[in-house]
Amino acid sequence: MNFEQLCSLTGGKILNQINNPEIIDLVTDSRNISVSGEKSLFIAIQGKNHNGHQFIEELYNKGVRSFIVEKNLDPKLTLEANVCLVDSSIIALQKIAGFQRSKFKIPVIGITGSNGKTIVKEWLAQFLSKDHFIVKSPKSYNSQIGVPLSVFELSSYDSLAIFEAGISLPTEMERLEQILKPTIGLITNIGDAHSAHFDSDQAKFLEKWKLFI
Repeated sequence: MNFEQLCSLTGGKILNQINNPEIIDLVTDSRNISVSGEKSLFIAIQGKNHNGHQFIEELYNKGVRSFIVEKNLDPKLTLEANVCLVDSSIIALQKIAGFQRSKFKIPVIGITGSNGKTIVKEWLAQFLSKDHFIVKSPKSYNSQIGVPLSVFELSSYDSLAIFEAGISLPTEMERLEQILKPTIGLITNIGDAHSAHFDSDQAKFLEKWKLFI
């Protein structure tokens, strides 16, 4: 997908455009640029403890020329860059990943639970790697940001996907289900993690179960 297509998917508005590059990597952390900056899209996420907009100049100096932002920037930073303005960078990231997922018909294993998601994912990947080309969640990428970053890695070379999905609050799993749409589901366990945000273990289970319905 190119910059214009990605901005359109998010429902965003193009503030500035110098070209329309193919985008093959989504970046949310200024420390993680795995491909050429010209083919990277930096999504500036503003959270409680960090503000990705503060790193735009740093990313620009590293060669990145395409950005998704939640607020207008200093014109000096956008004059020679592609900039798409959205209401929510996280939702924009999730919309992009959801579209990426829709392009593939391969089996997708979704793993959730209070504990053990990553080790089960790694076990399954090792066991099934003899028969499949597998794409999987890097490390423990199972959050509202980690899941879409994982799903964007889907490619035509893959024959099986294994993704984790973790939640800490009610309603979060619905958003992850819209991205993952797993064809096979696995719940490791229901434990005490994040219990403070749920009325009971049953309520927590029902929220996790939304990944499979």
